[in-house]
Amino acid sequence: MTDTTLRAGERALDLGPAGDAALRFIGTIHTPWPDRDACPRQGQLDGPECRIRLDPEWRPALAGLDAYASIEVLYWLGLARRDLLTQSPKRDGQVFGTFALRSPVRPNPIGTSMVKLLRIEGADLIVRGLDCVDGTPLIDLKPDRCLFTPKAPPKPGDI
Repeated sequence: MTDTTLRAGERALDLGPAGDAALRFIGTIHTPWPDRDACPRQGQLDGPECRIRLDPEWRPALAGLDAYASIEVLYWLGLARRDLLTQSPKRDGQVFGTFALRSPVRPNPIGTSMVKLLRIEGADLIVRGLDCVDGTPLIDLKPDRCLFTPKAPPKPGDI
């Protein structure tokens, strides 16, 4: 359920119904966090292992992804409000425009995390660095945008 309470200084916009885009969720993200209050504010690359479960028909799309040490995960933050123009994220009276924050509260609540790819098990990716609620819908996966070159292949003697 979306929280509609405004904090001091926050402003909301009356949006009306959306209908100009459709997303295709391609899987589900499994994390140790059952709700928004339990989630970390930002993912940590040394955080707990999380599982990204791709719908089975998308498994062939993983070919070659294991060559990357880190990947970008895009996901739908469906529990977030979509109408705030300004926000007070720390409840300390400071107010910022929505686009000046990495808050999940945005017009189109798409989350993105750079995660460490530990391994791929079938259609599941085991990663570290996520910061979303267990059961979050997966939108997309991309190689690290700053590392378009895959990991170097192992050399003789590497373990």
